[in-house]
Amino acid sequence: MPRVHLLATGGTIASREGPDGLAARTPAAELLAATRPPAGLTVTTSDLGTVGSFALTTGDLRGLVAEARRRLDEGADGVVVTQGTDTMEESVYLADLVHDDPRPIVFTGAQRPFDDPAPDGPANLAAALRVASSPAARDLGALLCFDGLAFAARGVRKVDTLRSGAFGAPGRGPVLRVAGDSVLPLGRPVRSSPLPLDLRTELPRVDVVACYLGTDASLLRAAVAAGAAGIVLQAFGAGNVPPPIAEAAEELVAGGIPVLVCSRVTSGPVLPLYAAGGARLARGGAVFAGDLSPWQGRLLLAAALAVAPDDPQALLARYLAD
Repeated sequence: MPRVHLLATGGTIASREGPDGLAARTPAAELLAATRPPAGLTVTTSDLGTVGSFALTTGDLRGLVAEARRRLDEGADGVVVTQGTDTMEESVYLADLVHDDPRPIVFTGAQRPFDDPAPDGPANLAAALRVASSPAARDLGALLCFDGLAFAARGVRKVDTLRSGAFGAPGRGPVLRVAGDSVLPLGRPVRSSPLPLDLRTELPRVDVVACYLGTDASLLRAAVAAGAAGIVLQAFGAGNVPPPIAEAAEELVAGGIPVLVCSRVTSGPVLPLYAAGGARLARGGAVFAGDLSPWQGRLLLAAALAVAPDDPQALLARYLAD
């Protein structure tokens, strides 16, 4: 009989209305009691916390991933993590960066609270449990399951603030669909080799600097002054930035601070196409992150700095090429 462990951390799925607004205070056992797990599945539960994911730190995230891996080491056939949706795309990505096991870690949550007249959490949780126990989910890495679809970690994004179909993978699409009692394969993600990241150690600081009309280099330089060991540029379009940003990025790379280029556009890759924009960044040594979001790019760069502090850009290039 398959066994899945449910690890609850809070979020909207665990939230109830109070005098000051929604607050997460529903434990894992109660979440499970409100749903209908697949027949024949044994589900064990534990609580890692009850907070909104907007309040999580990188340290919390490392602890969450380590705990999910520990539950697999104890013999679970899969792990389901319930979390708030605000930063779920980051949590699932860090889990995937280090995931070296065929058994899945599946993240899910809700857009409507536990005490809503029509909560979406029970159906999402039931689907996630079904995915976590399904042979179709093996060797796909960490997954995000929401509204009947499961997405690979790389490329998944929150695409709506309130709608029940909260997540998408622009340009990629889902890899599994839950249909009744079945889990239907839709595609297989191309995964890079797991990174040997020590989850007990704090990740180096990496900041995201957004580009907008007229951006200068003030925030970029302030991030470095505040201790950033790497920078992710949330660039225009296919990877272009204003001239002051390009100039400052060249100086940072020359000084040993890696720069990763992502886009503020939700779909499509970044490429060094324009002489005074992305191509200038590439000439200056910046690395282009394909279609990775700035938020997932931040975690990748932090992991690269931790694993290969002497040459993080080479590791980035290899990982992204895979």
